[in-house]
Amino acid sequence: MKRFSVQMIDLSVSSRWWKELMQHFVRAGDVFEIRCWREEIAEIQEASLYGTAAEDKYEVSVKGAVTKDLLKKLLTEEPTDKSIYNKMTKYFTIHIKNDLCDIWSEHYGTEMTIEIAADADINFFEQVIGRYPESFSAGMF
Repeated sequence: MKRFSVQMIDLSVSSRWWKELMQHFVRAGDVFEIRCWREEIAEIQEASLYGTAAEDKYEVSVKGAVTKDLLKKLLTEEPTDKSIYNKMTKYFTIHIKNDLCDIWSEHYGTEMTIEIAADADINFFEQVIGRYPESFSAGMF
C-alpha cells in the first residue's frame, strides 16, 4: 500500500488527469461521501439525488453508493464556476474507498490524497501524474 498526496500548482491544467484517475479507481456500487459548503445549493441538490444528506454548521455531507449515472457525470461534467479555482469537479470534497484505493479529492479536485493497494494501480497513478511534471506538487508516503 502506498499513499500519495498531490496538489495542483498549475492553475491552467485540464481536468483530464482527474477524470482518468476517477475512471480507473471508481466503480458503480462504491460507497461515497460528497461534501459541499452549505451555500452550494445546486451542488447539494444534485449530490442528494445519489445519497442522503446531513448538515453541520458549515458543510453538507451526502453519503451513498456510486451509480453509473453519477460516475458518468463525474467523468463528463466540467465545472462552469472557475473564478476562484480551476475546478476539476463541482464538489468541494469527494471521498471513495474500495478495494483498489482510498481516495480523497479535495478543494474541487485540485488536491488529492490516495492510498493504493496494488502495484499495477500504483503504476497507473504514477504514469498519469507523471505526464504533468510541472503541474503538481506530489509526495509519496
